[in-house]
Formats: sequence, C-alpha cells, structure tokens
Amino acid sequence: VNMVILTHLHYDHTGNIGAFPNATFVVQEEEMRFWTGKMLPYHHFRVFIEIDDVVTLLRANFEGRVRFVNGDAEILPGLSVHRVGGHSPGLQIVRIATERGNLVLASDAAHFYENFEKNRPFSVVVDLREMYLAFDRLRSLADGDLIIPGHDPLIAQRYPVLPDSGGLIVRLA
Repeated sequence: VNMVILTHLHYDHTGNIGAFPNATFVVQEEEMRFWTGKMLPYHHFRVFIEIDDVVTLLRANFEGRVRFVNGDAEILPGLSVHRVGGHSPGLQIVRIATERGNLVLASDAAHFYENFEKNRPFSVVVDLREMYLAFDRLRSLADGDLIIPGHDPLIAQRYPVLPDSGGLIVRLA
C-alpha cells in the first residue's frame, strides 16, 4: 500500500496506520494542527484519539510521507478529498468517479444514512454548523444516492456483499 487517505484522526479511523510503513498519508492540515495543538490536554477531545497513532503520523511526516491538504484536492485522477469539518476540525470526505457516477465516502460526516437523509447530526461534533453544511456538501458531490456513511450496517443491505468476506466487504460501484 503506497497511499492511505485519513478522513480524520479519531482512533477508529487511524488504528492501524503503523501497518503501512511505506504509505503516504493524506490528511487535512487543519486536522493535524488540531490534534497536535493546545486542545489535546482536554479530556473530552483526547478520548477520541490514540496518542501512538498521532506519534506514528508525526514520524511519517518527518520521513516525508504525509501529504497535507487544505480544503479540496484531487489526489489521483477521479479521486478527490473535500474538507467538511463538523465531526472533527479537519474531517475530509472522499469522492470517487465510478461507472455509476460520483460516489462519496462520507466517513464520519455522516455515521448513518439517517444523519444526512433526515438532517440529524451524530452526537459527536466539534462544529454543529459545519456538520449541517457537510450534509449539503455530501449531496452536492455525489451523483444520486451514491453516498456511503461511515458506520451504517445498512450499507450491507444496499450494496452487494462479496462472497467469503464474512459480510465485511461490499461492492460499491
């Protein structure tokens, strides 16, 4: 693996970054600044990260393996990231051009379909205004219903599950 897009630095999205010693990590500059800045000592922020994951990312940066993004950026042809914030300061979503149209991986901009379908934000949020705006951004970047929330078990009902994957891998496009 030579590239890993980190949508944000919460522990459930960075837990195995050490397993990719040759990868370049793509992260929003604002996300990295926040999790290495003055808010880290505060318990209600700190519980969402693992210090070792942040240190691993810092080491990767020293090795020249972090690509910082400010806002929107094309990472590869047909693959772009877009900063939306809300759930975390530098949360980014991923848009992928597919044969069916533009598919958006919402990550935690929407944990569940219900979040953006009914405009009901998830309870973990650093900026409620940005989270609502993120719902609009998801819809504007995706073609039709090609939005994949970050944690919804309904994904496996809406997309075909690959055989022999234990129900963990679905075909999105």
